[in-house]
Amino acid sequence: MKKLQSTLALMALACSSAVFANSDFDTLDVDGSGTISQAEASVDAELTALFAELDIDGNGELSKAEFAEY
Repeated sequence: MKKLQSTLALMALACSSAVFANSDFDTLDVDGSGTISQAEASVDAELTALFAELDIDGNGELSKAEFAEY
């Protein structure tokens, strides 16, 4: 159920007109985990393109510190 809620929230975010390039961390962190997953980042094309470069520790998520470089 939690995965479904996260998926629905992500879909709503993707459809939102509030999501543009250079979105803020809290807007992109849909599930409130304190990190931005690749799925969450996918709503921002520029961030998606830079994701691997920004993911310094290679864990597949962006921390606030990593995102700050964006």
